[in-house]
Order: sequence, then structure tokens, then C-alpha cells
Amino acid sequence: MIEFKLPSLGADMDEGTLLEWRIAPGAAVRRGQVVAVVDTAKAAVDVECWQDGTVLDLLIQPGDKVPVGTPIATLLEEGETAETVQRPAHAAKPARPAAAPRSATSAAPPGSRPRISPAARTRAAELGVDANRLSGTGPQGAVTLADVEAAARQAKPLDRHAAMRQAIAAAMSRSKREIPHYYLAETVPLGAALAWLSAHNAGLAPERRLLPGVLLLKAVALALRDYPQLNGFWQDGAFRPVAGIHLGVAVALRQGGLIAPALHDVADRPLTPLMEALGDLVQRARSGSLRSSELSDATLTVTQLGDQGVDGVFGVIYPPQVALVGVGRLAERPWVEGGKLCVMPTAQFSLAADHRASDGHYGARFLAEVRRLLQTPDSL
Repeated sequence: MIEFKLPSLGADMDEGTLLEWRIAPGAAVRRGQVVAVVDTAKAAVDVECWQDGTVLDLLIQPGDKVPVGTPIATLLEEGETAETVQRPAHAAKPARPAAAPRSATSAAPPGSRPRISPAARTRAAELGVDANRLSGTGPQGAVTLADVEAAARQAKPLDRHAAMRQAIAAAMSRSKREIPHYYLAETVPLGAALAWLSAHNAGLAPERRLLPGVLLLKAVALALRDYPQLNGFWQDGAFRPVAGIHLGVAVALRQGGLIAPALHDVADRPLTPLMEALGDLVQRARSGSLRSSELSDATLTVTQLGDQGVDGVFGVIYPPQVALVGVGRLAERPWVEGGKLCVMPTAQFSLAADHRASDGHYGARFLAEVRRLLQTPDSL
């Protein structure tokens, strides 16, 4: 028998509230299947199951708030039956059936989310309202903009924004307390990369054009192949490298706060599909429809603050990761090229890294590799 526990969706998550079960006792589940929706300080998250099995018991119900690591369901493995397994003490009295009574804030049919337009979901994310718990007044119970606005007016003063700031504060305090940071910076010329990008985008419809940010992400990911000590987690007193390169992309939320979901397998994706995946990830981060793997898989975070006008950013590592890359604004600056003074588009790349997992010499070589890759954009 498998105990399915509430997963940690990042260093800033200590507990979560179950909003909805997507499974019922007796149902077969597969690895990667969404089985529940859990509310955290930052968003309502689709929680995936990481084992195959058959649901035996649901141990908590919608509305229950439990700490990370709490068993919330039990699964039967292949060949097991309810009669042949011995339930642990906390599962001896399984929770009520998954279909919870309807209330004024829960109008969706069991096992599904309420119907809601993209505009209403976006507005809900802006206001810190959990759209999945609203009672819709539109056609077929759809949640409307008016429903979202009404829920926001009735919200308690301590809203999701305040909870998010508290969660971020706790995670960043832990990071600065536990991680011996070191910092490096490199100014990278981007003339070749931007010229290649302009030629690539020529004649393409706006929605199919590549943005400079996707080139930067790809260069960081490819460099990590040769510098694996920056790609992984510090856990149980040791560095654990991760084979996949999943970059956390820092996304500023419209209602305030920050979230850094994982863009998976960046080094292995061609640029056009990577651009599409990036746009989809940012849109879902801001509308509050991320998956649990996207909040727990990031192996290194990249934060790009150039659109805020800053020359450089020296970030705080997001534990248990061991590195963060910051990118400042893209600007034309004086530059010496071939012994001649010219004007060159450049950006400052910075590295914040954990001295327990790497040292400054290693980090400097990594930044040099990022710079080299961006001088040969065809290699991306």
C-alpha cells in the first residue's frame, strides 16, 4: 500500500488546503495524473500523483488544511486488495466520500472545476480570489467577472497577497540564513544574438516570433550541461545533481508577489516550442493554474528584471536549489570590438551560487560559457 502525502510545492510552503479531489475510492490512477487541487499561499495548484495504483481511501476532505508531508490518500499497488492490506492507524477511519456538500463558495460538480472565462480567471488572479471555489451565476453555473468582483469585496483583509508575502519572507530568510552565497557578474555582448533573432523573426507573425528572453534561457540551460554542480538540490547535507535541466522562471504576479515555476527540459527543446512553452507557463502562472511539478521541479532559477530598468540583479537562491542567474536590462553601451570603440547591445548576467556546492572559479567558468554560447546563436 502506498501513502500519498501532501507534497511540498517549494521552500515557502508549509501547509496547504484541499480544494477538490479529482479521484474517488476504487479509481485507478497513473503517474503524472492530476488527483487533487490544493490551495497554497501563492496559487491553487493541480497536484499530480507520482505512482500508479488504485485509490483505497481519501484521508482528508475539501476545506481541510494540513501540513506538508501529511498522508492525504492511500493507494493500492498492483496485486493488492482492500482485504489483503493493513491500513495504518490514521487510515483506519477513512474520510467521508469525496463529494463534499455544496456551499455558497463551491458550486462545481464533483471532480470538476467551475466553468470560468479566461477574463474572469485573470481578474480572480489579480484580486487574489480563488476562482475554483466560487459559485457562478452565469449560464450553466459559469463564474463571471461580476462573481469575481463580488467575492473580492467580501474577502477578509488578510488576503492571498499578504499570505504570499509572508511565505516569500520565510523562504528568503531561510535562504540567507542557511546558504553561504557567493556572487559573480559578467557583461555579455548581445549584438550577434540580436542580429540572428531579427533575421529569424523577419516575416513571422507576431505570435510566432522569438523574444530575447528565450535565447537567454536556452544559453543558460546549455551551459548547465557542462556545469552540473549548479543544477540540482542541496538536501540532507549534500549536493544532489539532477539530470534534467528545469529552469525556474521568475514571474511577477499582477496582484503583487513572485512565483518561479519550472520550464521543463529547456536544454533539449528547440527554440520555437520553447517560446510557446514559456508563454503558456507565464500565462498560467498569472491565472493561477499551475501543476505541482511546475512548482517543485525547478533545478535553477532565472530572474530577468531588465524590463524594470535595472542594470543588474543579484538574487537570493531559492532552496533547495543551489544557484540563481539574474539578467539586467538590455542596453546599448560603449564597447571595444577588434580594437575599435563601438556601441554594443549588452546585458549584465549575474550568478548567485551556494558555496557548499561550487566555488567562484567554477561559477566564473559557467558565466563565461553562457557568454560564449550567446556569441554563436546558431548553436542554440
